[in-house]
Amino acid sequence: MQRSMSHTEDEDDPFPVDDNLFTETFSLESVYTLMGEEALHLCRYLEDQSVELRGKRLIELGAGTGVVGIVAARLGAEVTLTDLPLALPQLEANVSANKPSGGWPSLPPTVLPLSWGEDHMNFSSDWDLVLCADIIYLPETYPLLVETLAHLCGKGAPAYLSSKMRKEHGTAAFYEEYLPSRFNVELVYQDDKQNNNIYRASLKTNQ
Repeated sequence: MQRSMSHTEDEDDPFPVDDNLFTETFSLESVYTLMGEEALHLCRYLEDQSVELRGKRLIELGAGTGVVGIVAARLGAEVTLTDLPLALPQLEANVSANKPSGGWPSLPPTVLPLSWGEDHMNFSSDWDLVLCADIIYLPETYPLLVETLAHLCGKGAPAYLSSKMRKEHGTAAFYEEYLPSRFNVELVYQDDKQNNNIYRASLKTNQ
């Protein structure tokens, strides 16, 4: 994956360069070294389960480098990538740097700011998929994330969440206590060696 850098790198750079994560002809073989095991696990899971992405309206929360959404867009999904405003310039640069040589199969990914629990109502509830990779590590944000997911999944979209199960951050509590308060939660993939889980969440019908 090409990474376009808009500033001088230093030790505090949250977006380290990691080249060659995509080839022009997309294959998951080309993203096996992408930063963030959780994003990789989610990409692999969607492929293994033959989740159809072409033509689907998809939103990613806490997109970071945007790798999951960029993969989906290269496979034909209509993707909206969201994160805090500080992350957007690098996210936009990564989208631009990874435009397929023949153009995006559908629409180019849209990049928008989204602060959980604050401006989620600015977004539609009419999505086909909601994706999240490695965003469960700040307990103070857990109620805000659940509120945001409940709105985005309001018309039936499933959410897939890939997480490193960090004890020090209470990640398990999010999936065992916070998310089940509004969602039916299913563990669909578990990698004990990498300490990574993927969950599928669907909004409870009485919500």
